[in-house]
Amino acid sequence: MSTSLPNYARMFQLIEEVFETRQDADQIQVTNQELKKLQKLHPACLSEKADTNGPVIWVLLFPTSQLLMEAFLAHKISEKALLSKTNMNGVNDCIYLCSATTLPEYRNQGETKRLAIAAIQEISKVYPIKTLFVWPFTKDGLSLAKSISKTCGLALREKSKI
Repeated sequence: MSTSLPNYARMFQLIEEVFETRQDADQIQVTNQELKKLQKLHPACLSEKADTNGPVIWVLLFPTSQLLMEAFLAHKISEKALLSKTNMNGVNDCIYLCSATTLPEYRNQGETKRLAIAAIQEISKVYPIKTLFVWPFTKDGLSLAKSISKTCGLALREKSKI
């Protein structure tokens, strides 16, 4: 990945390389409609750290119910359906770490973990979060989720790749 590209372009390129969202219509694409839903669920669902060139870390996570979490982990509903079926007034006691995207030169500094933990702490003021769940695409992503769950004292559940 070229470091001569602006940060926004680098972040979107990294997202596509890791998640291949353009090839998977069942993944969350963060359209305007999804962005509005995430903001209504809680403003901390989307977190960003930036430098003078733009974003260097993006974290997307959101609260949902145990019933929806179980359906997602069992491959019965898609990631997109997980978000669309989440009820803002429901008992959302699980939190889905959807993505944590960090430019290479900002990795392994603890900033992504700090950003995610701060978001979980804010969301936990509104929702009684007990479980963190993740669909890891990389070893580093799973390692991050394990570290976050341990620090936050949350059970960790993982969706397997089929």
